[in-house]
Formats: sequence, structure tokens, C-alpha cells
Amino acid sequence: MRVLIVEDHRELAETVATGLRREGMAVDLVLDGEDALYHTSVHRYDVVVLDRDLPGISGDDVCRSLVNGGYPGRILILTAAGSLADRVAGFEYGADDYLPKPFAFDELVMRIRALARRPATAIPPTLVHGGLRVDPARRTASRDGRRLDLTPKELAVLEILLAARGTVVSAEQLLEQAWDEAADPFTQTVKVTVSRLRRKIGDPPLIETVPQAGYRIAALS
Repeated sequence: MRVLIVEDHRELAETVATGLRREGMAVDLVLDGEDALYHTSVHRYDVVVLDRDLPGISGDDVCRSLVNGGYPGRILILTAAGSLADRVAGFEYGADDYLPKPFAFDELVMRIRALARRPATAIPPTLVHGGLRVDPARRTASRDGRRLDLTPKELAVLEILLAARGTVVSAEQLLEQAWDEAADPFTQTVKVTVSRLRRKIGDPPLIETVPQAGYRIAALS
């Protein structure tokens, strides 16, 4: 899952970003509305966590711009203003959820994960394919009851492949969705991660390589 944090309070933003990365999410961080619009123009985020009170271009204007432009990611508004009128205004701009400050970090994680399960095609909270089970919220994976010791990136890649339901996911798509903007697109990162993931999942193989296209979860026989 890839998340964009838009928050002008640098200390809070960095704390939240660090916590979300520990939850296995790929996180980019910007401090103003202009940079938020730039990042969303070049990256596809599953969830944008957007502070309403930004300098320059406000969070409201960023939200309105994303919604009017048909941005596919979900938008979670953060604000110190917690009145009913403020919440209604946030939803009127097209936000998918609203969380007043101060907030509990665990609640933020829960809301982000809930929003990420609401794309055009709903993704179930637990992904199952034969004996393979992935629980994104608990950050766990197992095969035939055997716990898989996966790194956060391996778990993220497996989650993306399972959510694709047998369709091909390119290496570029995996890099875009599971890594943040600091990842080098010219490395073998995705190939190495998939290779390690295959070994940990074991036999019979469940991840297929589609030449010149990418990877997919193998159909059940």
C-alpha cells in the first residue's frame, strides 16, 4: 500500500510517516499543497492523508482538485477543527474520511487500511488463495497453516498480487505501489523481492512470471 502524507507540521508528519512505514506501508511525505498536487500528478497513491490547514494551497483546495480530476486514491482529511460543520465541509469537498486532531495513531492506521480496501473493486480484509492467506491489517501471511516469515516489502508485494486476482502486475506497478519515491527504478529490487518471496512460500509455486509483462498469482488446479 502506498500513502502520501500532506502535513505542514514537520515533526508530526515525520512521526506519522515513520509509524506507517513500520506498519509495512510505502510512505511519501510533503509539507504543502503545491507539492501534494505535484506528487499526486506523478504517483498513484492508495490513500492521501491530507491536513486541511496547509500554507499556500489549502487542504480543501487540494482535495477539491483531486476529486474533480478523478484521482483514483482515497482521501483522509486531518484537521484541528473538529466541529460537525467542519466535518461536513470536508466531505462536501469529496473526502472519503475525516479524522480530527489530536488522534490516536492506531485509529489512523485502521482508517487508512479501511480506505485502501475501498477501490472500484473491493478488496476483502483477508486475502485467500488456496492454502495461502494474507491478513494486511495484522501483517501476517501463512500457507497451509504455516506462518510465513516475510519482510514488509515481501508482504506488500504478495498483497498486491493477491488483490489483482490472477491478472498480471508489472514490475513497474509493483515498484509504484509497494515502494516510496526513494526507490531506484533501475535496480533489480522487484525481481529480487519476488524471488525471495517465492522461496518462502514454497512449493508448488504460486507466483508466475509472465515474460515481458510481469507477475501474477497462478490459477488453482
